[in-house]
Amino acid sequence: MKKILLGILMGAFLLSCGNKEDTAAKPEGEKVLSVAATPEPHGEILKEAVPLMAKEGIELKVEIFNDYVMPNKVLTEKSVDANIFQHKPFLDNYNEKNGTDIVDVARSYTAPLALYSDKYKALGELEDGAEILIANDPTNLARSLILLDKNGIIKLKDPNNVVATLEDIVENPKNLKITTITADQIAIRLKEVGAAVIPGNYAVKNGLNPRESLAVESKDSPYVNIIAVLKGNENDERIQTLIKVLHSDEMKKIVEEKYQGSVMPTF
Repeated sequence: MKKILLGILMGAFLLSCGNKEDTAAKPEGEKVLSVAATPEPHGEILKEAVPLMAKEGIELKVEIFNDYVMPNKVLTEKSVDANIFQHKPFLDNYNEKNGTDIVDVARSYTAPLALYSDKYKALGELEDGAEILIANDPTNLARSLILLDKNGIIKLKDPNNVVATLEDIVENPKNLKITTITADQIAIRLKEVGAAVIPGNYAVKNGLNPRESLAVESKDSPYVNIIAVLKGNENDERIQTLIKVLHSDEMKKIVEEKYQGSVMPTF
């Protein structure tokens, strides 16, 4: 009986030792990268990058958020390692207002901001008093006003002012009613108004293509989307691998085929 008991104990001990060896042999999360993004186009582009990152030995986890606040919040809280959804003026404004230290490490893909309408086919058709919706967050507000200025719809005191507000409009020849709302609601309400300036990611999400818009940002716009991380993590090997994958010819081809020109590489 003692021999049997001893044999059972020895077997359990060996099994326990074997399990410990297996656990020790596994890396403890060193090859996992978590990235926050808005759904379209950045979330979808990142999902396309998952198998390419896997080939590099890194598990890419994509966390999707439907607003412009949470991706930076979770990055600051270190719940994710990076985010892709914003442009540099937006990031600068966020850091200034929140006392955060988020930095951009590379450019990414950009869906250009554009003026859309279900009612009008050309800018010249805009009627007196028509309502135009634009985003109410500071940088996209200025960005929208600059687009309207460059297309002769309104005139700003300074057409290059990246913090322009409605108070900076000095001419509005058609007495347009310019209404500011949250960016995620603009495309949803497009049918209710004369026209709307819609940020690219929300345009893509709602099936809108800038080729069919009344006016679109130029390709040299400073409002290109970026990959952002907390300061100090710029040289993280996982981040550098993500940049390499997103900038690869293979990834560019995937994006071009998927979005047919509505999303462009801006690096």
